[in-house]
Amino acid sequence: MNRHGHFDTLARLLHWGMAALIVTMLFIGVGMVASLALRPMLIDLHRPLGIAILLLALVRLYHRWRSPPPPLPADLPRPQVLAAKTSHWLLYALMFAMPLLGWSMLSAGGYPVQMVGALRLPALVPHDPTLYAWLRGAHGVLGYALFALVLTHLAAAQYHAWVRRDGVFDAMARSGQPGAMPSDDTVAEPTPGLQD
Repeated sequence: MNRHGHFDTLARLLHWGMAALIVTMLFIGVGMVASLALRPMLIDLHRPLGIAILLLALVRLYHRWRSPPPPLPADLPRPQVLAAKTSHWLLYALMFAMPLLGWSMLSAGGYPVQMVGALRLPALVPHDPTLYAWLRGAHGVLGYALFALVLTHLAAAQYHAWVRRDGVFDAMARSGQPGAMPSDDTVAEPTPGLQD
């Protein structure tokens, strides 16, 4: 349960673990474009990591439904509340869209979606070169959008940690259990919000 203004242990593990995976994926994507020599090895890493992100996003969304996040501070301006809600739902949408687009793109290109060992995923769409080209373009554009959204999320986290000092960053960074490092700042009475 997310209590006392902090995320529970599972929520924090999913958040930080997926953050590391997503940043890794973004840099692997850049490396696949930049280096022909490393491309085959990077593709072999990219596919299973993408499917892992997809599966973890399902777990994370289910956990979020079962254990809602702590509310945002009551004094947070309405446009910032709207931006927080919108950016989080966009992050979730991209955590689902990017792996599904990549899987569909490979299927449309007639490429096997090889995971580890002999495990191979079934094709999501029929072989179609035109669809492959469209999906490849969409996967690239959404990759840039995800990169921009991750940077925005990092900037917002730093704003809450260093400028507002309102406990929003601490809610994900610390457990809120006895013995955890306390925050010096007081947080206004919370209002329902969506922060993760």
